[in-house]
Amino acid sequence: MRAGIIALIVFFLKSVALAEDWPAWRGPNADGCAPSGEYPTRWSADKVAWKVELPGKGGSTPIVWQKRIFLTTPADGQDAVLSLDMEGKQRWLTRLGPESPPRHTKLGSSCNASPVTDGQGLFVRFRSGALAALELDGRVRWRIDLAEKFGPEVYVWDQGSSPVVTGRDVIYARMHHGDSWVAGFDKATGELRWQVKRNFEVPNENDNGYTTPVFFQHQGKPAFLIWGADHLTAYAAADGGLLWSCGGFNPGGTGNWPAIATPVIHKGIAVIPVGRDDRNQGSMEGIRVDGAGDVSATHRAWKRDDLGIFCCTPVLWQDRVYLLRDRGGVACLDPATGKTLWEEALPGRGKYYASPVIANGILYAAREDGVVFAARIGDRMRLLGENPMGERIIASPVPVDRRLLIRGENHIFCVSGK
Repeated sequence: MRAGIIALIVFFLKSVALAEDWPAWRGPNADGCAPSGEYPTRWSADKVAWKVELPGKGGSTPIVWQKRIFLTTPADGQDAVLSLDMEGKQRWLTRLGPESPPRHTKLGSSCNASPVTDGQGLFVRFRSGALAALELDGRVRWRIDLAEKFGPEVYVWDQGSSPVVTGRDVIYARMHHGDSWVAGFDKATGELRWQVKRNFEVPNENDNGYTTPVFFQHQGKPAFLIWGADHLTAYAAADGGLLWSCGGFNPGGTGNWPAIATPVIHKGIAVIPVGRDDRNQGSMEGIRVDGAGDVSATHRAWKRDDLGIFCCTPVLWQDRVYLLRDRGGVACLDPATGKTLWEEALPGRGKYYASPVIANGILYAAREDGVVFAARIGDRMRLLGENPMGERIIASPVPVDRRLLIRGENHIFCVSGK
C-alpha cells in the first residue's frame, strides 16, 4: 500500500511539473532534457538577460520550481541557500551553519550537491555534513548534521551526490572511504526512517562515490538504483529494501576508479559509465533492471570496452543516449544495444566536468574554462554556437522556460531564447 501511495505522489509531481520547472539536478524526468521551447544558441556574456554575482563559489546546479530559482552557495563562511526570481532578483538567502571549505579549491566547493524539491519543500546537502529541509519561502523546516551523527565523510575529492525525494522520504547515498550506506529521512521531520549498509571491498579510491540515485519501476513498484564501489545496486523506494546487486564491472581490480557520472535508464536498461575516460580506461555497460538477487551473471545486455566517460552524466533524448567525453568528444548510442550511431567532437581540447543537457534537440555542453557550446543533435551533430562566459563552469546548464541558466564560478547568468 505504501509503495503504491509513493508511486501516485511521484506521478502527480511529474504531471504538475510545467515546462518552466526543473525540480532536480537532471530535470523533471532525471534524463537531462527540457521537452520543448525556443532556446538560445549564440550569445555573449556581456549581453545576457541578466547576471547576478553570487555570494560564494559553488559547484551545484540550480533548480527551478514555478518561476523560482534555488541554489546552494557559501555566504559569509556559512552554508546557504539562495532563491531568485526569473528576473534575477533575490527573494531570500538562508544560512544554515558554518561551511566546510573544499579540499580541492580549483574544482571543488562546499556545496557540490544540487538541491531537490517536491513542490512543497526544498532539500539540500553540503560538504559540512548538513542535510536540511527548507520551506519554499526560505524558512528552515529541519537541519541535521550527518558528520556529527555518523562521522565525517572521507573522499579523495569532495562530496557530490545529490539528494532525491519520494512521497515521504529524502534519500541520500553516502559512499566514501568508511561506513557507506543509503538512507531515507522523513521529509517532514528529518527523522531517519531506514538505512541500508552499502560496503564493498574494492581497490583504492573505488569506494568514493559521487553519483546520485536514479528512480525506476521494479515489478510495478517505485525503486531506485545506485552506482558506486564497482557495484550497481537497486532498492525499494518505500523502505530501502535491497532488490538486486550487480558486480563484475572491474574484473582486473583497477584502482582510482571513483564513480562520478550517474547512470541513466531507458526502457528497462541502465547505461553504466565504468572506469575513467580521462585515462583511456573507460567502458560502458547496459544492465537490465528487472532482476532479483545477484544479477551479475544474468542481466548484462551489452558492454563496450572501446568507449567511456568519466565525470559527465549521459543525457537521454528520443530513444538515444548521448555521452560527453572528457575532452569534448560526443557519442550517440542506442541504449538497447550499446551500438554507436555516430561520434563527433566539440572544438578545442579543454576538459568537461559539467553534465550536458538537451533542450528541444539542442545539446548544451559547458567546458571547464567557461565556454558553453550549443549543438543540434539527431542523426548527426551540427555546432550552432560557441559562447565564452568568462569564468570557470562546473555546474550543469539548466534549460527552462526558453531560457538557459548558467552557474559560473562567480555569477549565475540567464540567457533568453526567442
